Amino acid sequence: MLKNKNRTSNLEPRTSNLEPRTSNRIVMKHDFEPKIVAFVCTWCTYAGADLAGTSRMQYPSNVRVVKFPCTGRIDPVFILKAFQKGADGVLVSGCHPGDCHYMAGNFHARRRFAAFRKLLEFVGVDLSRLQFSWVSAAEGGKWVEVVTELTERVRAMGPMLEFKELEIEECWSGKIDTPELKEAYNNI
Repeated sequence: MLKNKNRTSNLEPRTSNLEPRTSNRIVMKHDFEPKIVAFVCTWCTYAGADLAGTSRMQYPSNVRVVKFPCTGRIDPVFILKAFQKGADGVLVSGCHPGDCHYMAGNFHARRRFAAFRKLLEFVGVDLSRLQFSWVSAAEGGKWVEVVTELTERVRAMGPMLEFKELEIEECWSGKIDTPELKEAYNNI
């Protein structure tokens, strides 16, 4: 069997930040890949994300979607918990104002999150890690833009470590294993 010595192989050394070619596209690797949690409404944003997927639009795979019936049902504590459990960024997205399937759910969400932003700022969360957007079921392209922009912004900021320390403290503080804590707890 003869081998062609002029042929290039797939085993050639590559630069550290490039993955193998996929057709004519080069995919970049990064040192840090952010974890992003997206809280989305079922009727609009989830359908828009589904349209982007079925249309084979390319966007970062860093986003984990949590589907709610309406953005009005998203408790701000969920956002804090997402950061605490290791999310580097959070996206909240729903129907455009006035197009809510539950009449005024997105208006309630908008008011709630306007006040919640001030609390996050007070706690020390960089508001650049949190994004609110309105994406309809027909806006698969907008979903791709929002997710890509948030992923790139959070990637440039690096990992969020502040709330991970709070989770460790919370796990510790929940244990009542010293006599002083047991006595204080029993006196309540």
